[in-house]
Amino acid sequence: MDDSVELIGALEDMRVNIDLLTKTRIGAVLNEFRKKIKDEKLAKRCKALIKRWKSLLDEKLSMRSKSPDERHSSQEKSTTPPSASHTDSSNKQHQQQQTTTADHQMLQQQHQNNRVLPPSSNGIAATVGRGNMDIIRVKSVQMLANAFSSGGMPDGSSDATDVAGRVEKKMFDHHKGTGDKYKAALRSRVFNLRDKKNQALRENVLTGAVSAEKFAVMTAEEMASEEMKKVREQLTKETILEHQMSVQEGTPTDMFKCHKCGSNSCTYSQMQTRSADEPMTTFVFCRSCGNRWKFC
Repeated sequence: MDDSVELIGALEDMRVNIDLLTKTRIGAVLNEFRKKIKDEKLAKRCKALIKRWKSLLDEKLSMRSKSPDERHSSQEKSTTPPSASHTDSSNKQHQQQQTTTADHQMLQQQHQNNRVLPPSSNGIAATVGRGNMDIIRVKSVQMLANAFSSGGMPDGSSDATDVAGRVEKKMFDHHKGTGDKYKAALRSRVFNLRDKKNQALRENVLTGAVSAEKFAVMTAEEMASEEMKKVREQLTKETILEHQMSVQEGTPTDMFKCHKCGSNSCTYSQMQTRSADEPMTTFVFCRSCGNRWKFC
């Protein structure tokens, strides 16, 4: 929360204009943040800040609605030379304008580097307070946090948003950006976390049995449920056995007809590839064309 307070304070001190508000959509992000925080004082500060920014937009819309003559009159008034009694005020305004321009240029540069938008959900600021994130990373953290919260929270769980922030940071560092590999890794992690048959994975990461950093770089095989791991293991065994049987001579027979060349010149072998109460698997090899097939 301290980092969130610091961010809001920085935004309050920052001078913004219409271009900055529209390009970064920072108002919408701050409003999302306001809806999710529980601190009433901080929420009020966010609301006041949004209201202040909205007044800038209203002022611009008001200017557009004026007739050309009215706008010309307003411009003449704004360009009227100040009196001597207002010299100090004019100097202060000039300094503020220079500061505003410098702040705007700095923020535009940050925006070009995809690092202008602050975190948009409660808790993310504390997790990634080392620097602002772009909108892709913010949404990634939100997707991961939602996935971590998609089921019951086990005893001893860490905060879902905090864990999501750590996972996202490790993914970002590991893939060196938010490119295709980063996005593929994000989809894979969200899918596995939401898998109803794989709730153990979600709970293990939340409770720390599997660290967030390890989870961020796990392969699809490592993330799979125990049931899926058993299926893969069985398929692997069958594939190995099939390969072993295919290179053996086998028993010559004319009982089988090759569906590829029509020849009856074959050899066959049988092996128990499944549980003992299931039928044996028959491996057939066509000596005429080299075709291989199997059946139970």
